[in-house]
Amino acid sequence: MYCLQWLLPVLLIPKPLNPALWFSHSMFMGFYLLSFLLERKPCTICALVFLAALFLICYSCWGNCFLYHCSDSPLPELAHDPSVVGT
Repeated sequence: MYCLQWLLPVLLIPKPLNPALWFSHSMFMGFYLLSFLLERKPCTICALVFLAALFLICYSCWGNCFLYHCSDSPLPELAHDPSVVGT
């Protein structure tokens, strides 16, 4: 399970507060995962454990799923703050 040390921190990277950056963030994370899987070729067990964790996080809408924004979860309060969006 040595290869999981490069995959699990991906789940901990927070989603940006600005909704305009969510698409860029999801594209970056998707390309990072694709390039990691093609270059490092992790073992099957590590890949399945990571995909199961990613599926559970995104399916439950708990945490920060970088693939999409859950429709029932509200936006962060700071997302509507002009001082945060302007930075």
